[in-house]
Amino acid sequence: MIIFKKKNELKVYLQSLKAQKKTIGLVPTMGALHKGHLSLISQAKKINDIIVVSIFVNPTQFNNTEDLTKYPKTIENDTKLLESVSCDVLFYPSVEEIYNTNVVADSFDFDGLEHQMEGKFRDGHFNGVGTIVKTLFDIVTPHRAYFGQKDFQQLQIIKKMVKKHRINIKIKGCAIFREADGLAMSSRNIRLTKQQREAAPFIYKTLKEVRKKFGLENADEVTQWVEDQFKKQPLFKLEYFTIADEKTLETVKNKESGKKYRAFIAIFAGEIRLIDNIRLHNL
Repeated sequence: MIIFKKKNELKVYLQSLKAQKKTIGLVPTMGALHKGHLSLISQAKKINDIIVVSIFVNPTQFNNTEDLTKYPKTIENDTKLLESVSCDVLFYPSVEEIYNTNVVADSFDFDGLEHQMEGKFRDGHFNGVGTIVKTLFDIVTPHRAYFGQKDFQQLQIIKKMVKKHRINIKIKGCAIFREADGLAMSSRNIRLTKQQREAAPFIYKTLKEVRKKFGLENADEVTQWVEDQFKKQPLFKLEYFTIADEKTLETVKNKESGKKYRAFIAIFAGEIRLIDNIRLHNL
């Protein structure tokens, strides 16, 4: 595996590979890698000749500076993991390399997708996401880029950005990778206390119950049920739960046949924020 810290050196290297007709798959990450990230790399390896993984903790997508400071940084372990799955290239730039001296996000219009769910609670978050992902696309110019569906709203926003900016990259959404007990894998999970970690499967268990209830009850009733369940859980504070249209991400008022819906949740375990989602059965 070759490690690059400078974008121009990476560009030159990748241009030589493209000249040989090699296809390139990009897996953007913020490090603290786990099996969920490795599953993205595995998907990318199936149809690309060269796999590029980026590790960059992007300051402009954190609205909480404490969360940014405490975000796990495990570059030595990350490098070993990437080598173990035969990753070809690691791009590990500094903040200065990406932003120079102006650490500010660009402004994006995602046709309203950015105002739903995460956007309501994390001011400016998706401008930061759009800025770093577009920057990485400009540097790597991959044929395909891979993102996990745990951040489903982010996935839809990146698809929207690619379409609106006419970027010639295929965006691949990959299934949520879960622990054996159902907890969605996240770099933040390692910050959970033993007690929180043991209780955390409750999140996915609740979502699975939502999937059953959605066919029988209306969205408001299901939402109220979820809120009531979390009131009984002293270790977790529910930030939001919503059932939304997969395409528009707008909260469903009345179920319509032929539409695809998904349930989204964000909770706090102490100061650690976890998100998850589940696809609901088509009506």
